[in-house]
Amino acid sequence: MPNTAPPTILFDGVCNLCNGFVQAVIRYDAAGRFRFAALQSDAAQALLAAAGQPHLAGSAAGPDSVVLVEDGRVYTHSTAVLRIAGHLGALGQVAQVGWLLPRTWRDALYRYVARHRYRWFGRQESCLLPTPALRARFL
Repeated sequence: MPNTAPPTILFDGVCNLCNGFVQAVIRYDAAGRFRFAALQSDAAQALLAAAGQPHLAGSAAGPDSVVLVEDGRVYTHSTAVLRIAGHLGALGQVAQVGWLLPRTWRDALYRYVARHRYRWFGRQESCLLPTPALRARFL
């Protein structure tokens, strides 16, 4: 039986880069396809445990700062970002050229940015609080 849960983006809730990424997804996801949860939340931990990947829940400070749970599968690193971008219309389609790069190269770049994200973009003291209009899309 196929999983009917909407795809869920798990992100580092205190990372400014990750929060900006979530805001961009919200802006370009006209269909409202994605749900969101901070990796630090109980909801994200439960979702990852149900998908057989509980070790990713504790990695908010690590390179898995954006994780996609879609159709019962967990995607990390550049694969998560490219799969998300693929659902975001014309702008997202431009990002699909990333699939042309070998995964090892894509993931090395992803890890480099993830490793420096707090220094380059800063961090917040607390997780993003959604507006009342968006609250239903956050777990």
